[in-house]
Amino acid sequence: MTNPYAPPSATVYDVADRNASLVLAGRGTRLGAQILDAVIVGVMVYVPFLIGAVLLDSTGLDSAGLTPLALAAFLVCILGCITWLYFTVVFVSRNGQTIAKKWLDIKVVRSDGAPASLGRIFWLRNVLNGLISVIPIYGIIDSLFIFSESRQCLHDKIADTIVVNA
Repeated sequence: MTNPYAPPSATVYDVADRNASLVLAGRGTRLGAQILDAVIVGVMVYVPFLIGAVLLDSTGLDSAGLTPLALAAFLVCILGCITWLYFTVVFVSRNGQTIAKKWLDIKVVRSDGAPASLGRIFWLRNVLNGLISVIPIYGIIDSLFIFSESRQCLHDKIADTIVVNA
C-alpha cells in the first residue's frame, strides 16, 4: 500500500552537459578577430570619411556646397557604415558573431552555453564596457583577464558570456 501523504516521486535522468561540447576560443584567435573587426570598420567607414575630410579641407566649400569628390567620399562613408552595421547586427543576432568572428569561426555565447542575445552583446559587452572604459587602465585590465583560466575578459564577466569555437 502506498502512502498518500508521501511526496511525488519521479525518475530523473542525467541531463547532457551543455558545456561539454563547447571549446573556448584561443586567445590569439580572439585577438585576431578584434584586430580584424577594427580593420573592417576602418576600411568601410573611417577611410572614406578621412578622404572626404581631406578633400573638403583642401578644396573648401564652393558656392554650390561640397565638391563632388568630397560628397562622394562622404556618401561612401555612409554606405560603408550602413553595410557594416547591417552585417554586424545580422551575424550577432543569428550566431553571436561579428564579421571577423564569423570568418575566424568563433562566437559569443552565454557562460552556460545558451545563445547570447543581441541586446546582451550590444548593451553589456559593448555599451556598458565602453562607458567603463573611460576609467584609465580599465582597457588594459579588461584585456589581461583573457589570461585567466576561463579566458573571460571583464566585459565577458559583466555580460556573463564566453567566446567559443563555432
